[in-house]
Amino acid sequence: MNSLQTFFAMGGYAAYVWPAYAVFFIVLIADTLAPRLRRRRVLAELRSRLARQNARQQRAGKTLLTPPSP
Repeated sequence: MNSLQTFFAMGGYAAYVWPAYAVFFIVLIADTLAPRLRRRRVLAELRSRLARQNARQQRAGKTLLTPPSP
């Protein structure tokens, strides 16, 4: 048990070492999640653009396909 306490005390530098590990892991997690979240956002934007484009094309197609009124 004493060796475990010594390990966690880090020779008196625990106040500097453990927060450094915490910051490292937070940055590592953020670095992993950021591209995934960005990908989701970009795909949603592309889907909405395609939906708007298809809606415009359908509206334009309907006006072209309707016969002129007499």
